[in-house]
Amino acid sequence: KWRIVFPNNGRQQKDWKQASTFYSGNRIQTTKYTWFTFLPQNLFEHFHRLCNLYFFFLVVLNWFPQVEVFHKEITMLPLIAVLLASMIKDAVEDYRKYQFDKMINFSKTRVYDK
Repeated sequence: KWRIVFPNNGRQQKDWKQASTFYSGNRIQTTKYTWFTFLPQNLFEHFHRLCNLYFFFLVVLNWFPQVEVFHKEITMLPLIAVLLASMIKDAVEDYRKYQFDKMINFSKTRVYDK
């Protein structure tokens, strides 16, 4: 497969020079995470959901002996299972995006010039 790139036609040379300082590469990146930001960013996204906050509140509440209903570890199981499953799903999706971006970025290109 070929990517088709249309070069600047000269009329917007000043605008192109100004924009090229902000966008130094012509690389496509659709991934959300990096190796260092996966865990904090993913947990931040998951705890924006009300259901995850509810289960987290139950876990925290169950650590106090006055209101303990179940064993402390049992209350953490549903929250950990849901978070772990969704983290694995997000990691697989992001890795597939990374592979597709890599394929697109290293594909051959044709440049049309007058």
